[in-house]
Amino acid sequence: MTSPLAGRVALITGASGGIGKAIARRLADEGADLCLTYGRNADDAEQAADYARAQGRRVIVTAADLSDPQAPGALVGQAADELGPVDLLVANAGTADIKGWQKIDLESWNATLAVNLTAPWLLAQQVLPTMIERRYGRILFISSVAALTGGVVGAHYAASKAGLHGLMHHLAPRVAADGVTVNSLAPALVGETKMFPADLETGTPPIPIPVGRIGRPDEVADMAIAMLRNGYLTNKVYTLDGGILPRD
Repeated sequence: MTSPLAGRVALITGASGGIGKAIARRLADEGADLCLTYGRNADDAEQAADYARAQGRRVIVTAADLSDPQAPGALVGQAADELGPVDLLVANAGTADIKGWQKIDLESWNATLAVNLTAPWLLAQQVLPTMIERRYGRILFISSVAALTGGVVGAHYAASKAGLHGLMHHLAPRVAADGVTVNSLAPALVGETKMFPADLETGTPPIPIPVGRIGRPDEVADMAIAMLRNGYLTNKVYTLDGGILPRD
């Protein structure tokens, strides 16, 4: 059966990270064309692009400094020019500056919110008009369980991720009747990512995980694809954390 995502144009930020690469590969399997962005690790993003091209997908890869408020508009414009209007937005790029609350200065606070919250908002603001016009769209914010628990990275990180949930709750009911869904996926303690908090010497997670292991990027990608495929799912936060938080 043909996937409902086949032929759609997907914009994925943070495509050089473990979760971003896994989602990009799965979207390619679903038949979507891809605009992949990265901050510093071009080779990792190109690996995801090579996989997608091997599946016959159209792909562009572009660097983006998402702390720059001009970057989201430029990305959406480039995707539209080279692939077509964005149908699927996966706002995955993030930054994690691990600090106790006493040591978070204004520069660190602003830098974290710029990438983790302001950039997803500006991206959503850019893609929504054509989604509404075409009466189809999927926006997925990659959040964190820290948005619900406070987490272990820092107050600035938790606040930025919680802000995504507030943004989702505001947008989702206002665009649902136009065929656009807005959801958040909140993973925790996923390996193969650049933001995995652990003991520097042992690699031990900072808190016990009920399932007895850390998560895998492909498991996050599985959930992301299920959420993107479903047109009746909107305004929801789904956690994926090995049982750490006993709620959705």
